[in-house]
Amino acid sequence: MAKTEEMHDVHIGIGSNLGDRQANILAALQRLRARATIRAVSAFYESAAADGAQGPAFLNVAAALDTGLEGESLERLLREVEVAVGRTSTTRLEARVIDIDLLAVDGVAQLPLAQRPYNAIPLAEIAPAFVQPGAQEDANGIRRLARSLHFQANRQEEQPEVRLSLNRVGVSSVRRIVQLEIDGRPRVFNGEFTMVADLAPDKAGVHMSRFSEILEETTLDVLAATREPARIERLVESIAREIVRSQRAVRADVRLRADFGLERWTPVSGKRGEETYTLVGIAHADERGTRRVVGVEAEGMTACPCAQQMVREHSMHELMDAGFSHEDAARALDALPGATHNQRGRGSVLLGVDEAHAGALRAEDLVEIVESSMSSETYDLLKRPDEFFVVNKAHHNPKFVEDVVRGILARSLDMYADLPDATFLFASQVNYESIHKHDAFAEAFGTFGEFRDELRTGRYLTAKTDLASWLGTRPSSVLVP
Repeated sequence: MAKTEEMHDVHIGIGSNLGDRQANILAALQRLRARATIRAVSAFYESAAADGAQGPAFLNVAAALDTGLEGESLERLLREVEVAVGRTSTTRLEARVIDIDLLAVDGVAQLPLAQRPYNAIPLAEIAPAFVQPGAQEDANGIRRLARSLHFQANRQEEQPEVRLSLNRVGVSSVRRIVQLEIDGRPRVFNGEFTMVADLAPDKAGVHMSRFSEILEETTLDVLAATREPARIERLVESIAREIVRSQRAVRADVRLRADFGLERWTPVSGKRGEETYTLVGIAHADERGTRRVVGVEAEGMTACPCAQQMVREHSMHELMDAGFSHEDAARALDALPGATHNQRGRGSVLLGVDEAHAGALRAEDLVEIVESSMSSETYDLLKRPDEFFVVNKAHHNPKFVEDVVRGILARSLDMYADLPDATFLFASQVNYESIHKHDAFAEAFGTFGEFRDELRTGRYLTAKTDLASWLGTRPSSVLVP
């Protein structure tokens, strides 16, 4: 029987006074989770640079960890995290992007906390036994930053010149380092967020700067609330809910896109590599609650059936003019892949399920659904035999953009045949055309029940449930055929 690794109770302090201080601290916490379980995280505390240190005010937190590391191994992890987040100097008193102090191990203090109020006060919030009574924030010039956001009247709250409501107002392309659970494994991503809320006709604007604060606060809350990395749908759902609360909005929408890699082997040479895909999470929140979808985007290639058919017809005439019989010409053309034009394609699938079925969705399965619906998958690295395999496979499997979307739908319904009729399904494909100056695009959406009914009856459902209706951003009654 394998020996169980001994776990140690560790408390650390994390500080930053350069750059985006909150983001630096969150990035450090995310990286620490690769080797430790985070049990608790304090609020943010702000203080002037202490002990003659240089630079602007520090932001500090304390965190409680469980880890199998100790001694030099633990110290090495903390230093590696500092370097990974961006610390380039260890010179004392210099301003720094990140600073991690080991405060206590297995109940034994590692630093004179009484001389370090910027460490002691955050630590007292999560582990009061380590700190002498009487440590006060104001007395030491240390200010606790409220986790909840309090908005005071300002220009955004005033009456606009034109009293009309707006459906979606917010920020896009907000990049943050986040750790998410993908198929049961924690992974660190460079995520891109879009966060929007509705705007009432009597408000001039939303608080744009608050969206980033909400993102930082909510990410830290989700991080502290569980010992496991968050699933993407849970994170976006929490952020959407907080936007509704803090912005006093009727509704809010949050979208997160994060690139991730899967191990793949080339089809003939067997070369190992990592292919990149995109994970997508979308959530909507309003007074009724929240709804979310999760899915992936993947690239592949398609071969055009129409051009291939025209080339085959022309080749048939050429062979017959050269003296081949119709039967022999047809046999020859059947044996060979027909020439046609190819294009790179990008397909996507999104699924909306209730909490009870959320664990059924795996990113790797969704990637395979999308890739297998195209003429062929593609690879970053291909040796010559692999190139032949991909091209030959694609030309024996021509697909219109419409075929790809129908394939994604059919494979999703088959793979998740046990999911209920209320499950939402969205599929799309864009082909980046090689001989046209435009791209080809197709998409489809609806519930499993609607697709199943259309397959069973053959009846054309002209008004299936779209993403906005399923999430609740608008009622289904406004759909048009």
